[in-house]
Amino acid sequence: MIRRLLYLAAGAALGGYAVHRVHQARRALTPGGIAERVEDRVGEYKGALRELNEDLAEAVREQEEELLRTYAPRRSRALPPAGRRALPGD
Repeated sequence: MIRRLLYLAAGAALGGYAVHRVHQARRALTPGGIAERVEDRVGEYKGALRELNEDLAEAVREQEEELLRTYAPRRSRALPPAGRRALPGD
């Protein structure tokens, strides 16, 4: 008798879980469920692209600073500062 009650409880739990999963799958295949999934993915991609953009901007800044450190001292002697024209004798 106890075994039957145990099997009945296990079957009810398994049946409840199966109904829950079927309901989830059915809801996911509705237009609203598909829209939610697409929206989530787009949000993930937007975040990844934003992160990539920040990383690239940082890399460009570092490269620019390195180039300025390397070449700016030589350039500053040869060229006048921005906004000023070289005068004869300068």
